[in-house]
Amino acid sequence: MFLPTTSDEMKERGWNRLDVILVTGDAYIDSPHIGVAVIGRVLANAGYRVGIIAQPDIQSDADIRRLGEPRLFWGITGGCMDSMVANYTATRKKRRDDDLTPGGKNNRRPDRACVVYANLIRQYFKNTKPLVLGGVEASLRRIAHYDYWSDSIRRSILFDARADILAYGMAERAIVEIANRLASGDDLKNIRGACTIESESPSGYLELPSYEKVAAGKKAFTDMFKIFCSNNDPVTASGLYQKHGNRYLIHHPPAAHLSIAELDAIYALDFSRRAHPFYKKQGKIRAMDTISFSLTTHRGCFGECLFCSIALHEGRAILSRSEASILAEARKIAALTDFKGYLVDIGGATANMYGIDCSRKQSRGACPGKGCLYPQVCSSLKADHARQIRLLKNLRQIPGIKKVFVASGIRHDLLLADKKHGTSYMRELVKHHISGQLKIAPEHTTPSVLALMGKPQSQALVQFKNLFEKMNAETGQKQFLTYYFIAAHPGCTEEDMRDLKSFASSELHTTPQQVQIFTPLPSTTSALMYWTGVDPATGRTIYVEKEAGKKQRQKDIVTSDRQRPGKRR
Repeated sequence: MFLPTTSDEMKERGWNRLDVILVTGDAYIDSPHIGVAVIGRVLANAGYRVGIIAQPDIQSDADIRRLGEPRLFWGITGGCMDSMVANYTATRKKRRDDDLTPGGKNNRRPDRACVVYANLIRQYFKNTKPLVLGGVEASLRRIAHYDYWSDSIRRSILFDARADILAYGMAERAIVEIANRLASGDDLKNIRGACTIESESPSGYLELPSYEKVAAGKKAFTDMFKIFCSNNDPVTASGLYQKHGNRYLIHHPPAAHLSIAELDAIYALDFSRRAHPFYKKQGKIRAMDTISFSLTTHRGCFGECLFCSIALHEGRAILSRSEASILAEARKIAALTDFKGYLVDIGGATANMYGIDCSRKQSRGACPGKGCLYPQVCSSLKADHARQIRLLKNLRQIPGIKKVFVASGIRHDLLLADKKHGTSYMRELVKHHISGQLKIAPEHTTPSVLALMGKPQSQALVQFKNLFEKMNAETGQKQFLTYYFIAAHPGCTEEDMRDLKSFASSELHTTPQQVQIFTPLPSTTSALMYWTGVDPATGRTIYVEKEAGKKQRQKDIVTSDRQRPGKRR
């Protein structure tokens, strides 16, 4: 049964009022892949009455009023993506399509959705219950940050939305504590994994340069960013505060990692894995093609690519579900009436990180100033794909499952670092788990650009390609690699893209088509470089392409069948 979305659905449950109402920029899909559904189910499992308002009409009160006013709080999220990323391309053109909107047309998610929804609630519910922000949009914008779409430093989204509290990261722990506090009449201070606004600075917390200072000076912004990035590990982080005008943003340390049992319990909740029936007449939700029959094996990423927000939101530690939990969910999927026998994807942000991590992280935290995979795979990281091999084999044995695909990208350098089981894992993928192509994301090939991205050098890429081709020959398969690259990343020039094209042609024997133009995501190191024009690791000035036409030209250099005429620069 879906969480209620209308007053009639509330009545069917015998409810006259909800404890919590969640408002989201996505269509309501009751799936463990959808953040608002997970938070809703977690709260419901904790005993709270929860309803969902999905993609409300912001021009009227018809949608926002339909469930009444909650007893405890409103939860607000822009959806599974930052709304500005969802609505605009890397060259700031409006996107026409939206995979999480019925019918696929991008016409239901407002820009800066968290702020808009908060204002919508206040417009029709004066002096209402607390507003709680969450999801990726809130998480990435929780402190003063560079905003690419306005080309400026913006305040914490908590101030712009005039919300009461922000739950950042994977917020199951924080959201239940917020609900429990409000139900007991307690205040919302000192909740781990949350941010609040206070009139005074807290004792024992580290001070970030004020919003006014970081907005006025790029050095102050860099100083702020370094302190912020150094305090995002649940084990080692200090609390932070940042003055905005005459008030303070209080950034409490991240919530503790979920245990395996806690993570398993979330995925065991009674998700229907369906879009709400309300949408049947509105058209297909394209995201369902991917998520309906996919399994999440783990959370987090220790890759720490400097342009990526995953580690910032999900954490650097890998939280892996138990094999029993994953197999149980696979059996549920196999029993669905419309399941055709194909598990579309098994993995996470990076598929082959399941069951792999440094053991010290859980007790001592991630190493400060040191990456797990860059500049090379750390010797303390025990790369071992044995658990993944066993899991994939067991998934193939479940009745009703014909094929299990690993469609998520994998880290090729991590596979190569596994001297014991890496080759066996590759053989398993090639023989059983690839639907014609395997995705990898080298992102570039030029050493200087790779260094600014936090990505491994290209020798590993060639080695991986050779191994992949060898495995295909041994197993009699004819499959190929799909390479993902980025154009116009800070430090990248047209000459660098010509070098990439030459490398792809001579070493990879391909003309890449999966090339995206760099988008500066809030609170990432690459966004910092884009704004300041400086590599924070060295203090050196770097080239940053900011003209849309020239960004497109960088992409075209690689994707065209031949290079543009003209001089090399």
